[in-house]
Amino acid sequence: MADRNKTMVRRLLDRAGETYAAEAGIRLADKPAPLYRLLVLSTLLSTRINANIAVDAAKELARAKLTTPRAMADADWQDRVDALGRAHYKRYDEQTATALGQSAETLLDRYSGDLRKLRKAAGQDRTEITRQLRQFSRVGPVGADIFCREAQAVWPELRPYLDRKALAGAKRLALPEDPEKLARLTDGEHLAPLAASLVRVALSRELADELAGR
Repeated sequence: MADRNKTMVRRLLDRAGETYAAEAGIRLADKPAPLYRLLVLSTLLSTRINANIAVDAAKELARAKLTTPRAMADADWQDRVDALGRAHYKRYDEQTATALGQSAETLLDRYSGDLRKLRKAAGQDRTEITRQLRQFSRVGPVGADIFCREAQAVWPELRPYLDRKALAGAKRLALPEDPEKLARLTDGEHLAPLAASLVRVALSRELADELAGR
């Protein structure tokens, strides 16, 4: 069974292991700009909208040069709405445009625009990091989970971050549903890609069936 699980994880990573940050063109690092872009992406992904559209919306915001909290806060609300609209981020575009402006202001006011200061204020404690992330507009528990799944690539104290959505993907592939056991099937470097790939499986029965050979 252990060999079968490791083989499945390798196949999973090969087939669907790109992180959502990488898909959105974010070269994630423990630096203010990429961490902020991840927060924006997490906000976009946390609504009830297709993940591909959310990723495209993050790309459009980057094309509009809204890649720092100062740029986002200073941008006209309509500019944010227009960028989201170009990615067909409908139904939530106006609400999300407002939320992104509010979150940028919060980040500037409380952490001088630098999420590393949030990490420091949280004492690098995983529970406190997720609690503080939820203070940003429209992030909530889902958005905090998304951020931490991806940020574990650069914030090791979050590892293994395999939340309920990732574990739902593991269940579809008959992989361990315990985060610690699942994490032992790969190394720390691949935990963020593993989490992303499991989420894709949770969202796509077709992908699950392909990987399981059904």
